[in-house]
Order: sequence, then structure tokens, then C-alpha cells
Amino acid sequence: MYGWRGKILRVDLTTRELKEENLDMKAARNYIGGRGLGIYYLNKEVDPQCDPLSPENMMVLATGPLTGTSAPTAARYMVMTKGPLTGALTCSNSGGQFPKELKRTGYDALLITGKAAEPVYLWIDKGRAELRAAGHLWGKTVPETHEKLLGETDPKARVACIGPSGEKRVLFAAIMNDKHRAAGRSGVGAVMGSKNLKAIVVRGESQVPIADKDRFKEVQDRVMTKFRNAAKAAPSPLSQHGTIGVMTPLTQKSGVFPTKNFLQGTFSGWEAISGQTLTAKYLQKTVACWSCPVACGRYTKIEEPGFEGEGEGPEYETGFALGAMCMVDNLAAITKANYICNDLGLDTISMGVTIACAMELFDKGYITEKQAGGPVKWGDAKRMVELVRLTGYREGFGDQLAEGSYRLAERYGHPELAMVSKKLEMPGYDPRGLQAQGLNYATTPIGASHCRAHMGYCEMVGFPKPVDPHEWKGKARLVKLWQDVFSLIDSAGLCIFFASRNLLRQELEFHPDGILEYLNAVTGAEYSLDELEKAGERILNAERMFLVKAGFSRKDDTLPRRMTHEPLTEGPAKGRVSHLAEMLEEYYRERGWTPEGIPTESKLKELGLK
Repeated sequence: MYGWRGKILRVDLTTRELKEENLDMKAARNYIGGRGLGIYYLNKEVDPQCDPLSPENMMVLATGPLTGTSAPTAARYMVMTKGPLTGALTCSNSGGQFPKELKRTGYDALLITGKAAEPVYLWIDKGRAELRAAGHLWGKTVPETHEKLLGETDPKARVACIGPSGEKRVLFAAIMNDKHRAAGRSGVGAVMGSKNLKAIVVRGESQVPIADKDRFKEVQDRVMTKFRNAAKAAPSPLSQHGTIGVMTPLTQKSGVFPTKNFLQGTFSGWEAISGQTLTAKYLQKTVACWSCPVACGRYTKIEEPGFEGEGEGPEYETGFALGAMCMVDNLAAITKANYICNDLGLDTISMGVTIACAMELFDKGYITEKQAGGPVKWGDAKRMVELVRLTGYREGFGDQLAEGSYRLAERYGHPELAMVSKKLEMPGYDPRGLQAQGLNYATTPIGASHCRAHMGYCEMVGFPKPVDPHEWKGKARLVKLWQDVFSLIDSAGLCIFFASRNLLRQELEFHPDGILEYLNAVTGAEYSLDELEKAGERILNAERMFLVKAGFSRKDDTLPRRMTHEPLTEGPAKGRVSHLAEMLEEYYRERGWTPEGIPTESKLKELGLK
């Protein structure tokens, strides 16, 4: 067995039964791993109509066949489940050191069902698994839980856990690993909390076996030599200033930097919260995930009164959501709010966008000071930080924010003010100025996500080749192809930052040549390029079938009315709206789906899904 470990661990929290099974190798070949294995098991064993917070919902934590090898950025794992924020599928991705350690325990995936009678944590020590009492950890923050569990298990172990937000079922609670890394979107932490599962602690032993070490070394040397030479000629912005560094040359400059709950596409206070400012004022050191040559993580420290703290971040998405979206230009406050999100286990995108929604509701008079427990004004940095903490503990007005922006806006009679797709808050790229990105938001299986196919690469960066970001014609095919390839990246266990630039054929219509080379060297599976690309398309269609069975269709492949009917009023994208309706027709045709967005029988048969 190479690449794959050949084992899965079933955890029934209700009965406390732990059962090791052999991995279905036909499924592994067809679905690769990670995200692909996740949807394979969810489709096979979960009722898509189930309550996401019920014991019947399953959580799949899956690594890819490259996870834990020395392939660059082979440090990802996926958390797959039915999400409480959206009622749709989730596929929350995280890196750090935990995924490598999980893979080295000998398991490709954990399948977790049921609900424990009392709080527990799962301890896997070199392939030996047990459930332990976690009542003493309930209510503890992520750092507190992390430190206590290392003391109880092994100082060299790795921890993935929830904070108070997951315990209290905040609908966008995250699962945090290695203290600062987050599987953040759609409320996977709330699902874990609903199962009374506080943490998963892993200690591995064996290296991931590689089928052809000489072949692997040849690919590795060639890829890394090319990467290092390119980095010498033009240092990566991600290495220099982290993900928040894209604000300066890209989103603000392109007029697609979401500001004031997407009322604007530029922010006058952008320089004060930029990556360059973070580097100059607060950066302590850079941080890299396992086997990552990019090191986009930032370890920071704040000493300004009222916002003191230290930890990782903020990322770009945090800076947009808790900064420009809320009209906050105080980087110390944004960074402090980020620390709180990490400590309590909150998705920073949904948190910031939900606060921005509340600010617009308050500004328009739809929410009163009495209802919100005080003013919720644009630009109020201290109040923004306070609301993050209240949300994490579901206290006061935070109890309403904990339901996400759609439910908040609907509660006060104005759901149109929620900037969501499938009830998932939109990331930091305005789809009115990036047409393909808007189509991607509307059609990804989890709702608005830039990580399922980041169309900003070609529309904003001009990579691998520039395209007109304001042109909608022809974008459907690009979105379809990029989504399929990104599903492969997630399933192989890689990071999109490195893989998209270094392991894909540098054409607009991406082909996963480098991923193919690494997979064949590691697994010995000898995939053809066509077979691998079919696997990416299979995974996406399998996810779509889960959504269809859950009741989703064309009516849910939407963007907020603001995106399609309210043009941007300033900046390079002035006067633009999203042409989603026109692109959607073409997208369904490219996919081989019906006009209602349902995969046809012929398409399912072609992909072996019928």
C-alpha cells in the first residue's frame, strides 16, 4: 500500500464503539482522497435530509494520498459533513501540522457518527484509538484545550478541537488545529459540538510509504528548483506579507475590495489595514504548514491598550471581513478580533460579514440600540471586537449574530441585506467586478467560497493568463474546469496556493500535470491525465447529487440581489453588476446538467455515479 494507508476508523459516539476497517481501494482510486473520500462516504451513508446537528449526521475527516509526504504543501485535510449554517454540504479545509500527524497514525479517514452522552475526546496513538472523558475541558478555549491535551497525552501529539463557540453551536463555529489553523466554513465546529466531541488528538509513527522514491525525487527536485528560481527572480507576495498582502496590489486596486457590507468596492482606510502595515507594525515571525516553501502564515503581537494579544493572523479574508466590511481601519482591533475568533473557534469570514450585516440593519433603522444591546455603528472598532466575543459565547446580541447573517437579516425583515450564497457569507472578492468569481460563488457545493475555484487568479492577477474580469461570456467553461481541478487539489491533500501556480499546466483551461506526476510517483496507481480529470469532475458531480437529494436546485445557485441589480458606484468596476443569470445557463450546459441544475442520467453514467 503506497500513499494511501489503507485503513479508516469508524467512531460511533453513541455506543462508544471504535471500529477499524479496510479502505475501499476502488473508491480511493475513483475519488482520490480528502474531499473525494468525504463525499463518497456521505453519499453512501448519510441521509441528505437529516438535521445537521442530529446524531445521524456524519463527520468525515479525510487526508489525501499526498498528505504527510514531502511533496510541497502536502499538509491538508478535509472536514466533510452536512453544515448547520447552510443545510448544504460542507468541505472545510485546513493545514498546519495536524493533517500530517493524522495521516501517520495509519488512517486515511475518520468517520464519526452519533452523540456521546457526555463530552469526550478521541485519542489516537500510533494507530491505537480510544475515547476519553472531556468534561473538564468543556468551556475551555482552544489554547487552553490544546495545552491540557498535550499534557494528558503526548507533548509531540497534534490537536484539533472546538472552542466554546462549537460547544454552543454557533452556526459558523470552526474546528481549530495546531491552535491557529481553522477548518472554518459552514459550521463544522457546531456539528462537532453537537456530538459532544471536544477534540481529536493524534500521534503518528510511520512515514507515508512512497511507491517509487526515485521517481518522486525527480519530480520533487524539478518542481522545487523551478519554484526557488522563480522566487529569487520575484519573491512571492504571500511569503512577503501573507495572504493579507493581496489587498494592496489586487482587490483595492481592482475595485473589488468588499466594503460596508458590499455597498462599496474600495475602502479609504485600506492602507492602515494592509499586509504591508501588518508586517511593519506587528509581525513577529512567519509560519509555514508542513512541507510548505511559501510560509504565508503570520505570527503577530499587539501591545496597543485594549487590544493586547498575540497569535497567528490576520489573513486577508479576516482583514476584509472584520475591517473593510465593517468600515474598521484599526489593524490592532482587527488582529485582536482575529485572536478571539481563533481562541473561541469562529470562522472569521462569516463573523465579520455578519457584523457588517448588523451594522447596515442598524444604520437603516431596522435594528434598535435596545435590540442590539447598544449601538452597532460603522467603523466602531471596540464594538466590533466586543461583538466577536459575545457571539462566541452566544451572549446578549451575540446570540442572534451566532445564527449567521441570513437568519439575522431575515429576523428583522430584510434578508436581502445578507451577503450570502446558500446562506454562506461571501469572501472578499466582489462578484460585480469579477464575473467568473460570482458564478463560482453561486455554484460551489458549499455556497459562497473562493477556495473551491479561485477565479481571481485569472480575472484579477492575470494568472496563468489575463482575462477581462468584466466580461461574462465564456466564463462558464473556465469555472467548470477550474472547479474540477480544485476538487483534485483538495482530494490529493495539497494547498491551492502552491498547486495552482506550480502543479497545473499554465493555461487558462487548467490541467493537473504536476499533481498527476506526484500521485503516480507516490501511489503507483498510474493514473492517466484523462482518468485524473474525470475524478475531479466525478467528485464535483457527487457533491451536486448530495445537494439535489437535500433539496437544492437552480433556485439556490444565486447571489444577493445587490450583486445582480445594484451597480458598483466607484472604482475600476464602477457601473458593473454580476451577469449570473446569463452565465448560469451556459454553466449547466458545460456541466451536462438539466436547466434546473440537476446532473443528467447520461452524465452520471459517464462518471460512474448512476
